Amino acid sequence: MREGTSSSADRPVGVAGDPGSAGDPASVHVIVGTTRARIVLSGEIDADLGADLQEATAAAEDSGLPVEIDAHHVTFMDSSGVAFLARLASRGPHRVRVLRAPPTVRFLLEVTRIGELLDIVDTDPGFDLEERPENGHDAPGSPQG
Repeated sequence: MREGTSSSADRPVGVAGDPGSAGDPASVHVIVGTTRARIVLSGEIDADLGADLQEATAAAEDSGLPVEIDAHHVTFMDSSGVAFLARLASRGPHRVRVLRAPPTVRFLLEVTRIGELLDIVDTDPGFDLEERPENGHDAPGSPQG
């Protein structure tokens, strides 16, 4: 995956007790910027997204940049989502930030104590998508960051 690109897997997730309707569409997007990688989660984060969460983890880790998770649009998270966050927090050289976590996600992070391994931030600091050269190295004369 190149810098500045994203991958996603969108699919409807059914609502319990109502097989005829779709729940919140679950999605996982990875965006690699100049200073960090962002994984944007939305909808119901559960075992159905296992492969997508693994792919997102690999893409974010391959960037070598600090990772942040935008959880603002997460409506549900089960142990699969918690395990995903724990893996990210324990494997990377940088501390993972969780942005705009809704109360349900905060509760899970507190109860499981995974929140102690993450930085939980209430605001979105913005994201710089300025592209880096294809080889992943800074251009000559550019500031090292």
